[in-house]
Amino acid sequence: MSNKRSGCLWVALVIVLCISLLFNVSLVGSKSKEVSSELQGKLRKPERLQERVLRSGSGKERIVVIPVRGLISSSVSGRMGVSMVEDIKIQLRQAEHDSNVKAVVLAVDSPGGEVTASDILYNAVRRVRARKPVVVSMGSMATSGGYYTACGGSWLMAHPTTFTGSIGVIIQSLRYNELLNKIGVAPVTFKSGAFKDMLSGTREMTPEEKAYIQGLVMQTYGVFVGVVAKERHLPEEGLRTGIADGRVVSGTDALEAKLVDELGEIEDAYRKAKDLGKAPDATIVAYEAQFSWNRIFQYFGTEESLGKVEINVTQKFLPTLEPGRAYWLPGFYAP
Repeated sequence: MSNKRSGCLWVALVIVLCISLLFNVSLVGSKSKEVSSELQGKLRKPERLQERVLRSGSGKERIVVIPVRGLISSSVSGRMGVSMVEDIKIQLRQAEHDSNVKAVVLAVDSPGGEVTASDILYNAVRRVRARKPVVVSMGSMATSGGYYTACGGSWLMAHPTTFTGSIGVIIQSLRYNELLNKIGVAPVTFKSGAFKDMLSGTREMTPEEKAYIQGLVMQTYGVFVGVVAKERHLPEEGLRTGIADGRVVSGTDALEAKLVDELGEIEDAYRKAKDLGKAPDATIVAYEAQFSWNRIFQYFGTEESLGKVEINVTQKFLPTLEPGRAYWLPGFYAP
């Protein structure tokens, strides 16, 4: 009798374990579908960011600090979006549409970067400025594309020792044809037009190619100077023959040249933002992304690339400039 009861208990236990296993497998399957649908949803609609308090205040009014740090490039990976440019746009968008946010402090510490990426951020800042004040606080550096982005703000503030300005454009390519000749390597190129390989390092550029590239540079430079002239209410011709020659200037000299409105530190930017936003008791906050399965999957790649994880531990002390791209950067960043 005892053996029969023991046997029944074992059978019951096995059945329970099988049911539990089937339940968990189905649960994992449903969760995988939820994660997949969440992942697709996140790609369509940006998630709402959390607030991290930097300086406590009273009431619901907020001043949001949004950093713009490092090389401005669509090639730099983001934490909230696909790139650092998208990260900043997501933060600006939330600040723009949040009625509790009375002003934005854009903390710029950047040498600049790609022309198009900088222009995208400049226009994104201007859109926020149309609805609420944007105070720009410049850190150690806000040059070239960093300054271009800053021009979208309502009030520009630099530290006396900030490096800023560097209003100019640079395109570079590396010429190594003489090295190839020394080792006996000769390139073979098939091209559809005379200018198709004009930045190739395997040969000398023709005078026509140099003139064409210089024309592109000056065209882009004209856009930069035009923005500075419009936003800073300065004569364009005076900029072209003066400070807009690519030089880097200190915050003190930038104030004298009317490239910025005031000298001060980040706390002074908080004060100015509260003043312009008419929110003297506002809480100073920064945005943080919420936990999301989306970012977990980003670390491991897409569904197609699972199992092909690549980890890069190389530290780059200077930005890597890609040949053929136009940059708003100081000359000392060029290789």
